[in-house]
Amino acid sequence: MRAGSPEEPDETTLTLASAGPPPPDPAAVAAPINPPYRSLFRRAPAAPRRRLGWAGRYVRGLVLADLAVGLAGGGLAFGVRFGQTVTAYNRIYFLLTVLLPLVFTGALALNRAYERRYLFVGSEEYARVIRAGLGLIAAAAIVAYALELPLARSYVVLALPTATATGVLVRFALRKRLHRARRRGECLRRVIVVGHELAVLHLTRQLRRERYHGLEVVGACLPPVHDGVAGVPVYGTFDDVAEAVAAAGADTVIVLSCPELDGVRLRRLAWHLERDDTDLIVASALVDVAGGRTTIRPVDGLPMLHVEHPRLAGGSRVVKELVDRVAASAMLVLLCPVLLALAALVRATSPGPVLFRQGRVGRGGREFVMLKFRTMYGDAEERRREVAHLNESDGVLFKIRQDPRITPAGRILRRLSLDELPQLGNVVLGHMSLVGPRPPLPREVAAYPDDALRRLAVKPGLTGLWQVSGRSDLPWEEAVRLDLWYVENWSLSLDVVILLRTLTAVARGSGAY
Repeated sequence: MRAGSPEEPDETTLTLASAGPPPPDPAAVAAPINPPYRSLFRRAPAAPRRRLGWAGRYVRGLVLADLAVGLAGGGLAFGVRFGQTVTAYNRIYFLLTVLLPLVFTGALALNRAYERRYLFVGSEEYARVIRAGLGLIAAAAIVAYALELPLARSYVVLALPTATATGVLVRFALRKRLHRARRRGECLRRVIVVGHELAVLHLTRQLRRERYHGLEVVGACLPPVHDGVAGVPVYGTFDDVAEAVAAAGADTVIVLSCPELDGVRLRRLAWHLERDDTDLIVASALVDVAGGRTTIRPVDGLPMLHVEHPRLAGGSRVVKELVDRVAASAMLVLLCPVLLALAALVRATSPGPVLFRQGRVGRGGREFVMLKFRTMYGDAEERRREVAHLNESDGVLFKIRQDPRITPAGRILRRLSLDELPQLGNVVLGHMSLVGPRPPLPREVAAYPDDALRRLAVKPGLTGLWQVSGRSDLPWEEAVRLDLWYVENWSLSLDVVILLRTLTAVARGSGAY
């Protein structure tokens, strides 16, 4: 389905490893530290306080929300199981209900669900909430069995899953509110970017386009010989980063991959930034590989960055397949009256078949027939040449914002993404997934560059990062990049995030035409 703002990958940063410093000179170790070097180990007295107050308030809000969620889950379970009256029999469960907010919040803290590295963007935050809930359920079952406690299973089954699911939804709502604030220019981190011109320009454009990341580029440090970056103040060279941070009032430095900044220079830069508590982010060349696939392991005493293969097969994919087919079957049953009403609307407003069938390319290059409610007049394909000059896409796609071939009812269906509901049948048949890359036409695949063919490594989806990031408003290169990122970093928690974002993005309808 179509949707609006990506929950893209997580803010986890990749730190490039170096061979480490040479062994220290024994004489130097024995000598006292000279006064000029003491500034490396203390905060500069005139340095402004750069820590972000909004981030602390956000975390405190999460804690309060989780306490309320735990109390609501326990209260619901108590009310359903025992009613509104506290008696001698259910007094222990009333006490559990009172303690559940603290237990639930403690489990989240143990699962590091309040660490800022996992908040604000990405799906790792939701995964940690789910793991905390499952851990509490498992702990309750083990304790009840080991101590032979007559624990009411209906209370546990209602309280903990309700608190966990509600906790995910509340965090999703809080994050959406944060992203709206960032679009207004609030709650942003001021960033100095260090690197070569083209890399700085590319990163700056991406961060300005995707404001939900919360990174605002306020300046750059470039090599001594450079042509500048349009729209970005240049504060000096690679040797002037600390001074640039103070001059621009920045709180974050992003260092892009470049040969001049080796491990030794990065380490020294980190020491200087540490004095003012300025965050340092090192952007690896593996920009489209999520942190979960990378680990730093020692090899003969040297830290090496290892990159795991993406999860394109195995048990997780089997679970995804089962979830897709079961959920799609249930949705078809529940939405049957809606589907019949939409079919009647299509039939009554324009002549022609109710369903539009079109060949698309699925996983591994296998073609299948994709189903949609018909939104164009019956002669739309014959009139394609007449409107070819109106094409607004900058790639292999064919998109027209005000396509004259679309029926009045079709515009409504496209605006709300209702025309794609019949694709639930494709999911049940195994042709598509609920979440995945956009299903391409055969002629589009024929025009793909080699890298774009990687999209065919997984099943196409009703919704996906491309669809929830602006749909037809996105440039072709950005659409390909998002789909490739999904293929490389797929996870079940990421699918949940995309499905949640689909609901809010469909309501906005931006990019739907």
